[in-house]
Amino acid sequence: MATKFASELDRVQQPVKLREMHNHHFDSTVWNDFAFRDDDIVVATYGKSGTTWTQQIVGQLLFGASPDVAISELSPWLDLRLPPAPVKLAALEAQTHRRFIKTHLPVDALVFSEKAKYLYIGRDGRDVVWSMHNHHANANAAWFGALNDTPGRVGPPIGPANPDKAEYFREWLDGDGAPFWPFWENVRSWWQVRDLPNVHLVHFEGLKRDMAGEIRRIADFLEIEVEPSLWPRIVRHCSFDWMKANAAKAAPLGGVFWDGGAETFINKGTNGRWRETLTPEDIADYETMALAELGPDCARWLANGD
Repeated sequence: MATKFASELDRVQQPVKLREMHNHHFDSTVWNDFAFRDDDIVVATYGKSGTTWTQQIVGQLLFGASPDVAISELSPWLDLRLPPAPVKLAALEAQTHRRFIKTHLPVDALVFSEKAKYLYIGRDGRDVVWSMHNHHANANAAWFGALNDTPGRVGPPIGPANPDKAEYFREWLDGDGAPFWPFWENVRSWWQVRDLPNVHLVHFEGLKRDMAGEIRRIADFLEIEVEPSLWPRIVRHCSFDWMKANAAKAAPLGGVFWDGGAETFINKGTNGRWRETLTPEDIADYETMALAELGPDCARWLANGD
């Protein structure tokens, strides 16, 4: 692994789609038929890394701090295989505002536009797993039915979450993202293109440390001019408390796929909960793997945003 960064991570080339990804969630072929506009915004993450938070930020910037922005409707997960691609593509084509689209794919599994703007949000993998466990363990029959029993699924179904968080973490680490999708290649692929002028990296911990500053940097990157009087409202509408209180606007279909509804989807927004559960051996295994898979610079950034 150590030679991978020297040959791949330190050079920046225009990304080219090299493969398709399919599983109970993904159908990456939808990108092949997506008609980009020059001002499109793509919010990319591995998952449970601050995706919804960043979509909320972009929505607030685009729509002038409106409290009525329903990002679950306006900003679809393009490579999710539901609803069917023609339905999703038609809905995006009908949008007349500046579009902002969500993806959980690595760079080489989507079509990359030189004109669109890409926000990639990173988060320590251990925090990702703790958030993912809440997402998975509270999923209801409708969630499993949509992913497992609808036409078009490729590969095995997704089963219930292991109730033991430490065991769930080990399954995820040993299976490289199991039962969802590979983690390290996702982070590595976006880190590799971080120096492209239309790519901007954000870190979950950075958002927590200085949300207002990060929002301003995102606005500058997206070239969105904001009326000065709107900044306090934008920051308030992007706070965890406000999003939790208005969770139905962010959760898919208002949260019908999770026990507890939309407020389960918007969970805690905190980091470090794994410290109370994982053993020193678990932590060392994760950190060793992060260094081997990502190299020192990317591993350090992923751990804390530095």
